[in-house]
Amino acid sequence: MRIKVLEVLATLKRAGAERMAVSLACNLDPVRFETRVVSLYDAFEGGFEPVLAEGGIPVSHLGKRRGFDPRMYPRLRRTLREFRPDVVHSHSYVMRYTFPAGLAAGCRTMVHTVHNVALKETDRVGRFIHRVAYRKGVAPVAVGEEVARSFAAYYGFPPRATIPNGIDLRPYRSAASPLDWKRAYGFAETDRLAVSVARLEPQKNPVGLVEAFAKALGTHPEWHLVLAGAGSLKAETQRASERLGLAGRVHFPGVEGNVAELLRAADVFVLASRWEGTPLAVMEAMAAGLPVVATAVGGVPGLVEDGVTGVLVPPEQTEKLAEAIAAVALDEARRRALGDAGRTRAERFSMEAMVDAYAGLFEELAGSRR
Repeated sequence: MRIKVLEVLATLKRAGAERMAVSLACNLDPVRFETRVVSLYDAFEGGFEPVLAEGGIPVSHLGKRRGFDPRMYPRLRRTLREFRPDVVHSHSYVMRYTFPAGLAAGCRTMVHTVHNVALKETDRVGRFIHRVAYRKGVAPVAVGEEVARSFAAYYGFPPRATIPNGIDLRPYRSAASPLDWKRAYGFAETDRLAVSVARLEPQKNPVGLVEAFAKALGTHPEWHLVLAGAGSLKAETQRASERLGLAGRVHFPGVEGNVAELLRAADVFVLASRWEGTPLAVMEAMAAGLPVVATAVGGVPGLVEDGVTGVLVPPEQTEKLAEAIAAVALDEARRRALGDAGRTRAERFSMEAMVDAYAGLFEELAGSRR
């Protein structure tokens, strides 16, 4: 009998946690697992629904409103009773809904993946609910060692498992020309691209990244900054680029549907985050053979070896970030050496290993409670 797994997310927007959950749902062995996905919010333009449809994974949307929405409890409980999952797997802040609904629906096995350092995963009320849920048997999974350490420090016990995020490496081995993306977006072949794939939100510090780029490469007109993502700070980031005289050199393509093509067209990957879990975008950049310049937060130092596959700097230090960007971007030989080392290291970030680890955990937990 197959194990029924229900993946529950807030949205299916194209972001890191969502990408990980969608990859897992699409790649669990259909002989051993029957998988469905629930999104609390309705569909967003450009979301992961087509990917799930292609993978044959049924999707439900529960029509959540912004902020706390008590309607999610009966709607989620009804979904749980209809599907009768053996494992309910939640992500980010949605456990404030899945835990009570799961108890009401008689779900015996619940797993929650912690995608960020513990203090940043959710708000104070959410952390209280998480603490209660873990004590009542919800199995926490950390996406990396730094997340696991932060979890243990905050909750007082280690997570049930630490399963590093993984990515599909196949798109980064494609022979497609990196010039295709450049031409499609109006860049010249001689243009050089510093790329960041991240939400335009305070955590990712896009304004600070624009300021660092201006200091590092403002006088080098061949260099452009591409901020692939969407979020509440887009307008502020655009104003910062205009204020710094970079209006034509900082680009906002929105949420990129083909990250692999974008990264293959880039010359350096940059990230100015204030905090992180284990960012998939950094893994993908390394798989694409890009040198990484990033802040040393969360699980980033576990991915990027400073001086070998990239350069790490302290968070919120614009001058040091600018120095690092300039040092890498303006030295072609160094860019190539760091990128080649990163591509080799990225072979460790296997999606197959991640899926196998979750499959084993689901089988262990569901089997012990059947």
